[in-house]
Amino acid sequence: MTQTTLGFTQAADTILDRTVRAEAPVAGVVAMVTDRERNVYEGAAGARRLGGDDDMTLDTVFALFSTTKAITATAALQLVEEGRLDLDAPARTYVPGIGELKVLDGFADDGSPRTRDPKREITTKHLLTHTAGFGYDFFNEHYNRLATDHGQPSVITASRACLHTPLLFDPGERWEYGSNIDWAGQVVEGITGQRLGEVFAARVFEPLGMADTAFALDDRLRARRATMHARGEDGSLTPMDDFELTSEPEVHMGGHGLYGTVGDYMRFIRMWLDDGRGEHGAVLRPETVQMAVQNHLGDLKVTALPGVIPSLSNDAEFFPGLSKSWSLPFMVNDERAPTGRPAGALGWAGLANLFYWIDRENGYGGFWATQVLPFGDATSFTGYVEFETALYESLDG
Repeated sequence: MTQTTLGFTQAADTILDRTVRAEAPVAGVVAMVTDRERNVYEGAAGARRLGGDDDMTLDTVFALFSTTKAITATAALQLVEEGRLDLDAPARTYVPGIGELKVLDGFADDGSPRTRDPKREITTKHLLTHTAGFGYDFFNEHYNRLATDHGQPSVITASRACLHTPLLFDPGERWEYGSNIDWAGQVVEGITGQRLGEVFAARVFEPLGMADTAFALDDRLRARRATMHARGEDGSLTPMDDFELTSEPEVHMGGHGLYGTVGDYMRFIRMWLDDGRGEHGAVLRPETVQMAVQNHLGDLKVTALPGVIPSLSNDAEFFPGLSKSWSLPFMVNDERAPTGRPAGALGWAGLANLFYWIDRENGYGGFWATQVLPFGDATSFTGYVEFETALYESLDG
């Protein structure tokens, strides 16, 4: 063990311990860092459930939420490599239903939504870059109104009906975070003729050795599942014992539906660090990786996420004041981040305060996993930022 590694390990252990002992604690956390070859740090602290008997362990299973998205994008990129998917072709070529959607053009005096035809077709590139026009009800007031007043189903229902929402704007006009990648998953299914979970299992999980990641919990995974927790306004934490994504989803939601371990996700991060190579075979070609991680937003920029449903999300933004773009699977920080993450690095998050980054320049990536709602939890996010910062301080030292 090098002095740098030893120093980071000690700092990271301290950060994890402090996070579960904070005045407004998280119940438990698992965090890991990998280089291009192997994990260089693995840590767990706290419990799977606040007040419970099961310690948080390295093999704990988490609801991964939006960290699912990059895996869906990877499956789409494989189809691009094979010549089966044209990112610039109308997405309705592969999933006809998306061609039926209208643009929301405000609400009439009686409260009913007004819609019109979009000015241009949605492409799969629009979907991957979050520029197709879709939103989330917990980040967008109009979608929240459609849910509250007009019964628009939540994406958490994993139903086909929850996908068929109006667009918030014409495709390609701005960046808005939403159910774009759920539709990208439907594109993958339309091309392959398989459910998304089957595609992932054969084309991503097997070559990477990801044995503990799936859309539905079985008894083996459920036995290691961390409990979801709700943060109260007073900082208290309440276990949500009944919270579990449906075990029989009508749709495999490519935007948020996976359960898995941090260790499995590190194998996925390592593949992106190592130009598409996996433990048991290549997942992507090096040239595909290099193409995919560039800014694909053009002059558009990633914006802050307003917390519209307080129980699900606070107002949230990575690195406020810094310019941020989007690659095909990930956010890109256009400038050096305060943590030490260099310009051009990649990353994103999941709703229950899971965070990751991928630094191809230095050859490191990390993942921080908790199960706390709402998103943007001060304790978990602060711990994550300290964790990432500690790595770069150890490299600089």
